[in-house]
Amino acid sequence: MEFVILLIKIFVVLNIILGLASLCTWIERKGSALIQDRIGANRAGAFFETDILILKPVFWGLRIMGALGLINTLLCDAVKAITKEDFVPEGVSQFMHSLAPFMAVFPVFVAYAVIPIAPEFTLFDYTIRPQVAALDAGVLFILAMGSIAVYGVMIAGWTGNNKFSLLGALRASAQMISYELSMGIAFVTIIIVYGTMDLYQMIQQQGTNVLHWGVVQQPLTFIILFVVGMAETKRGPFDLPESESELVAGYFTEYSGMKFLLFWLGEFAEIALFAILVTALFFGGWHIPYYELSGGTWWEALIGHLVFMAKVVFFCILQIVIRWTLPRFRYDQLMNLGWKMLLPLSLANLLFYAVLKLNGFFT
Repeated sequence: MEFVILLIKIFVVLNIILGLASLCTWIERKGSALIQDRIGANRAGAFFETDILILKPVFWGLRIMGALGLINTLLCDAVKAITKEDFVPEGVSQFMHSLAPFMAVFPVFVAYAVIPIAPEFTLFDYTIRPQVAALDAGVLFILAMGSIAVYGVMIAGWTGNNKFSLLGALRASAQMISYELSMGIAFVTIIIVYGTMDLYQMIQQQGTNVLHWGVVQQPLTFIILFVVGMAETKRGPFDLPESESELVAGYFTEYSGMKFLLFWLGEFAEIALFAILVTALFFGGWHIPYYELSGGTWWEALIGHLVFMAKVVFFCILQIVIRWTLPRFRYDQLMNLGWKMLLPLSLANLLFYAVLKLNGFFT
């Protein structure tokens, strides 16, 4: 029975990953259009008609989805990418060329395994924790998976056999490694305050009292991690590795079809993963402010999951709005921010909370 429960957990988490990545893709398309005073995708499916009476409500729904750009973004774009020719540059190892998008996506997907998406509940005398792998070192595991993703970017730039791809890969690796220092120090600060590396325990410690939430107790840690997390996802204003005006498309310039789509899927899955981490570490996870769920029943776990997902969607939208609002940094500004501002600030922040912990402020 435990094996069946594990398979159901994996299925649910995979659907959450794909659902959040698809949602981010759609918000990216329509959100950027609204910010830039454009209409955006609104044609595919918007003019579906039928004379069959029983199908009219279905086609009405399809027209609404078409006008909102859902069919264009989530169906037409995917079909177009899958059916496109898979181009591989001359003189390049096909295996290594195909390995790069897999290496970029796989660590992100695996990182979701340690994310608790709802409180524990009991069903048919089984106590179920909605978490694929209940690791005590969940935060460390996520940091490790983020580090492995650098290899996919580097392989993509190298196998592209293109100067723009290589420059994009060098930028991406330097950016990700530089900002991982501040990210690691921010995680250490969080671990000191909570006294655990288990994400589930961190959420439980915050509870329903907003004053105990991470964003109230560690506001500077939240700001540092939010900035660093956006840099790690390589999204604007930190999108130097793929800046179209300088490097065509950066490290995946020589990718097409499904491989190109995998890079995009990985990026949007990273956005969702970062939103989940912010929600879990700083905003109480599934807890509702000043309203305690007694816990233990499936419907309360479902309510907790919906609350958790609502917070996650908010931070996904926030990242995309920031991406389309702020101008891109110059590369020297990007490095200065990481090394000269965020790194010293994160070290000072770590020292401050270590002193507070030693003096009994956090138990």
